Amino acid sequence: MVAEKKVIHEVSGWIRIYDDGSIDRMWTGPPEVGFLAKSVPPSDTFVDGVATRDVIINNGLGLSSRIYIPERKPDDTAKLPVLLHFHGGGFCISRADWYMYHQIYTRLVSSARAICISAEMRLAPEHRLPAAIDDCYKALLWLRAMARAELPEPWIELGARADFDRVFLIGDSAGGNLVHEVAARAGSEEWSPLRIAGGLLLHPGFVREERSKSEMELQSESPFLTIEMVDKFLAMALPIGSTKDHPITCPMGPDAPQLGDLRLPPLLVAVGQKDLMRDTQLEYVEEMKKAGQDVELLLSPGLGHCFYLNKIAIDSDPETAAQTDIVIATVSDFVGRH
Repeated sequence: MVAEKKVIHEVSGWIRIYDDGSIDRMWTGPPEVGFLAKSVPPSDTFVDGVATRDVIINNGLGLSSRIYIPERKPDDTAKLPVLLHFHGGGFCISRADWYMYHQIYTRLVSSARAICISAEMRLAPEHRLPAAIDDCYKALLWLRAMARAELPEPWIELGARADFDRVFLIGDSAGGNLVHEVAARAGSEEWSPLRIAGGLLLHPGFVREERSKSEMELQSESPFLTIEMVDKFLAMALPIGSTKDHPITCPMGPDAPQLGDLRLPPLLVAVGQKDLMRDTQLEYVEEMKKAGQDVELLLSPGLGHCFYLNKIAIDSDPETAAQTDIVIATVSDFVGRH
């Protein structure tokens, strides 16, 4: 008789680790919200003005990316800027093809008149950090190889319409941390003809080991982010023996490289007023400004972490819908100005 395996670690609804080492990431929370974490099939034909395709960008690791391309419009420029997207999920869950990302990034590429390439990455705890950073950096190297015509085009639309002189790194939640890390690492490289024109950190997962005031006040902000989730995900993801003061989660801390020494592009940081990580996100913005970095802030009043990914709230709450429109418009404006 085979003994039933037992859960030894769990993040409610999102991930279960068993005593035999197996891991289950199937959504087990309220079924009515499960569709947000369902994969959306790609479509080479335009649906709501956007076509999508999945391409392998790293054969060795089997990593793919989802490409979003908007349908041509008469007033489009000859080439469109490129958004290289890093998804969130506490470095432990999530996929580039989930509906929560599909519903917002299809809207964003239509609004910004941009191409989006959303990179997959290895996840913790099987692959602790810096694995995700390495994989996102590899996605940028792949994009440079495309710009240099060193690789066959995975989609003729990409080579024909991508402006590699205007590449923007963009990430949600933990993906915002990846934007900072990849941009910092890229500062010492030669990228021509590719140019990193900007970075967009949307509700980045910046924290400290010591609880902030906003963490204490908003620790059960929503089922999509609680203080328990932050603690458990980071315990699984950070290098063994690290605390949340690690530079990946606290780039403004004493263990991180001096912010003023980093060669970074212009940045836009989006923060939700009711995000439990609000205080450390705002601290990052202030420390970056003190260090002489070019940083803009978008603060969304009355709303929490990555609210724009929650299609249920967008459809049911006019204020969430309005603030989501502002996020899309602000990102589109930032891309248009850089």
